Amino acid sequence: MPGAGRMRRLPLMTTTPRRESRRAQHARGGTGARVTVRNTLIAYAFMLPFLVLLVLYHTWPVFFGTYLAFTKYNIISPPEWVGLENFRTLAADSQFWSGLKNSLKYILVVPVIQILAIAVALLVNRPLRGIGFFRTAYYVPVVTSFAVVGLIWTWMYQQDGPVDAVLGFLGLHKGGSLLNNPFTALYAVMFVTLWKGIGYYMVLYLAGLQAIGRELEEAAVIDGATRWQVFLNVTLPGLRPTILVCSLLSTISAIKVFEEIYVMTQGGPAGSTYTALFYTYSRAFVDFQYGLAAAAGLIIAVISILFGLINFKLTRGGKADA
Repeated sequence: MPGAGRMRRLPLMTTTPRRESRRAQHARGGTGARVTVRNTLIAYAFMLPFLVLLVLYHTWPVFFGTYLAFTKYNIISPPEWVGLENFRTLAADSQFWSGLKNSLKYILVVPVIQILAIAVALLVNRPLRGIGFFRTAYYVPVVTSFAVVGLIWTWMYQQDGPVDAVLGFLGLHKGGSLLNNPFTALYAVMFVTLWKGIGYYMVLYLAGLQAIGRELEEAAVIDGATRWQVFLNVTLPGLRPTILVCSLLSTISAIKVFEEIYVMTQGGPAGSTYTALFYTYSRAFVDFQYGLAAAAGLIIAVISILFGLINFKLTRGGKADA
């Protein structure tokens, strides 16, 4: 071709990126590391107030309380190391064992409150008009101070009160305050705990229900499953993580029950409502035997951990079925 010899050969273009020098790589890596460290420091700066409060009001009391369990301490003189002496005292104290028995008996409220909370959550998990009002109404007892709740229910339980009148009409009670009867006092207080706590667990179960995919329930209905079968095979397995959380919270609350006892019965009558945590309170703030109280609190903590492990076992670690 004419003029072909005058054509200049163009350099070949390649898509291979130019290799970055070691100095540039080092500079870029150093800049990225500095940004990462800076972001980490900023994050910890935001968390610092919470971490300080966590150490002061949670971590330090746990370690110091554990140490006090092995000492004799009355807040006036310094703690004196006594080893296992406090635990031997508790083992021989019938009042402590009576309180521990009542605390373990209080766990009976746990399955009842969970079943009722699930039932109420299913009830209010419907797109009905005014359902928000009912959700709020169920939750009102949760945000009400237990001092107020205890006074109200103490009045309702008194002789010739509303509860006494209703039970007398049904022929279930011969008269007199349920709180003054050693055989009914603990169960009367347990009912107040049940009434006050349903709304709290209802909210948790309601969140769990709304997290379950509607398509799973609809598919089960299309396959011919009844409502009961859908609940057992779809809803209940999907609620297993929520059941674990709620059962853990309610079990721990039952073991360390105190407010209800303090406001309504003070451990009476005849020690029938005397619980392990009320024993701890009495030894610490009435008798000023802080070492003995710390030992009792340590035993309560160990029992709570054991029941927590049982809850993990029963709920299969809170893992929802796929």
